[in-house]
Amino acid sequence: MPHHATITLSPELAAAIEGFVASGAYPDASAVIAAGLEALVPADQRIEAWLRDEVLPVAEMSQAGTAPRIAAEDVSAALDARHAAWKARQAG
Repeated sequence: MPHHATITLSPELAAAIEGFVASGAYPDASAVIAAGLEALVPADQRIEAWLRDEVLPVAEMSQAGTAPRIAAEDVSAALDARHAAWKARQAG
């Protein structure tokens, strides 16, 4: 059963919704908001899983003083590699 709600949007978000509807991509504002939420929910779930599965265990190890030590050079090399990969993706 549909749920009706009243929301307040910034002028920019309201204009974006109006643009999507005007373009014919969505039949109405509700469809635009529903599509946005359908995209947001899985992304939020992935972030929550990452925090729970990867970040929290390391934070707990760090607080307990049992976190593995990583040489600064290794961190720098890993960051450089990730940055180079990102730049390559951006370049197309």
